[in-house]
Amino acid sequence: MTPSATSPLDPSSLTLATAAARAAAARKAEDVVVYDLHVVSSFCDAFVVCHGTNRRQVSAIAQGVIDELRAHNVRPIGVEGMDAGRWVLIDFGDIVVHVFDEPMRGFYDLDGLWGDAPRLPIVLDAPPKPAAPAV
Repeated sequence: MTPSATSPLDPSSLTLATAAARAAAARKAEDVVVYDLHVVSSFCDAFVVCHGTNRRQVSAIAQGVIDELRAHNVRPIGVEGMDAGRWVLIDFGDIVVHVFDEPMRGFYDLDGLWGDAPRLPIVLDAPPKPAAPAV
């Protein structure tokens, strides 16, 4: 069944995309955007797109996203570009994370290519969870 333009994004995909976006932001990723692709594409539900200011930061952002989603018991299907640190693509199946260095983001312009897809309003600086009471 193909989703309609009004059907909501799968809640588990939204949770993972939010976690990935927040993990990227926690590592100082810039211009973090989550695109809802489930109504315009069949290969995934969402893209998380962001960039870092240098190759080391790009790799650190990508590793932070991988670590955060592992905490949600989700492992990537594939990771490309980690060694080069220019464009790291992390495929989690239902969501795909793209971490660019700034020049590569502008060159490949995924934001323009997927500009018709709705942007999801993600709060990147969510308040910390309250500490568990001492026992």
